[in-house]
Amino acid sequence: MSSDDRTQPLRRATARHGRARTAQVVRLGPVDLIRVGVMGLRMRKVRALLSALGISVGVATLVLVTAVPASSQQALLDRLTALGTDRLKAQPLVPEGQKPIELPSQAADMAAWIGPVTATSEVANTHRTVRRTEADNPDDTAALTVLATRPDLLDLVGGSVRTGHFIDAGTAALPRVVLGYQAARTLGFDRLTVGADAPLLRLGDRWFTVTGILDPMPLDPDLELSVFVGWSAARRYLGFDGHPTVVYAKAPDRAIDSVKSVLAATVYPPLPSFVSVTNPSDALKAQRAARSTYSTLYVALAGIALAVGGIGVANTMYISVLERRREIGLRRALGAGRGHIRGQFLTESVVLTLLGACGGAAIGTACATAYAVLQGWPVVIPLGMFAGGVGAALAVGVLAGVYPAVSASRLTPTEALATT
Repeated sequence: MSSDDRTQPLRRATARHGRARTAQVVRLGPVDLIRVGVMGLRMRKVRALLSALGISVGVATLVLVTAVPASSQQALLDRLTALGTDRLKAQPLVPEGQKPIELPSQAADMAAWIGPVTATSEVANTHRTVRRTEADNPDDTAALTVLATRPDLLDLVGGSVRTGHFIDAGTAALPRVVLGYQAARTLGFDRLTVGADAPLLRLGDRWFTVTGILDPMPLDPDLELSVFVGWSAARRYLGFDGHPTVVYAKAPDRAIDSVKSVLAATVYPPLPSFVSVTNPSDALKAQRAARSTYSTLYVALAGIALAVGGIGVANTMYISVLERRREIGLRRALGAGRGHIRGQFLTESVVLTLLGACGGAAIGTACATAYAVLQGWPVVIPLGMFAGGVGAALAVGVLAGVYPAVSASRLTPTEALATT
């Protein structure tokens, strides 16, 4: 057997192995793909920076046009909430020629059983007179209402102490009173002086020490002409029977209507129609309108910002394909497949968009925070919109990079290298 005959099987095996290696498709791993994509951006730093800046402006605009209105909305809602949109007031009706019903002594506790209710309080008219002297002089009687109250009343009526302090758990059983704003002016008190003897008032047959004066109460002006005494002290010194005349309830704005529908039947089950429950103020309607208006504004502005960002990414990537046709042709000539080219340009698009989106989100957050602080608004950065903006910009960047990537991959080596 000749030497050619002996080497022929080896040659055939070698040829088959060579063809198999030639036909094998080379695939880039994720790390290599990212490296190639980043390399394309690093080779064109100025263009990549300007492109990322354009994307950043779009995302920063998205954050700004959502965060600034959100802060403004929250400031408006806080002001509307201060007008009592989250509070209800239940009290017996006074039928003409009839005696009003008595609410149960546990009425406030019963109202607290309503699911959405977050807080309750109550006051009761003790029907006692207020005098500044011990003499039984009709002219010395002030036309003020003496109310037994709970320590948590101020939170329910949006009240605050002007001077001194309000009734608390430690003083609720002591003979001490707090004056409403107009009651203090009627009695000639402006403020309480620290270190001086506290003024005294005679309620019924008992002297009480004045320990505080309240600010005006726009939510319930009737309370401004009242003298407040602790619930336990009223029962002990004034013969109070423990039945409230007004029950206050606090609930979230979204649940205020449902609470209102059951509050009367809860505090007085036998005859709920004999209990009046005040309607939420007109500010509640304004509050809901503000929420609806701002929500529409969010969607519109966010869509515009995302569209602008997407157009910027698509334009950047398409121009990049046109400028790099010779590079694409050279890579194709050296063995790069269409998938490699598509992967490279998609990776560049994703990296470029991600860098621009993160930078824009940071810039937009900083600007929105600074503006809200300067306006005295609460800082509100919608986290859902923040993450959604970055994610949406990334999705738009991917979609915007699909056509340039596919166009680049369709170029044959001869077409790309022939481009001047």
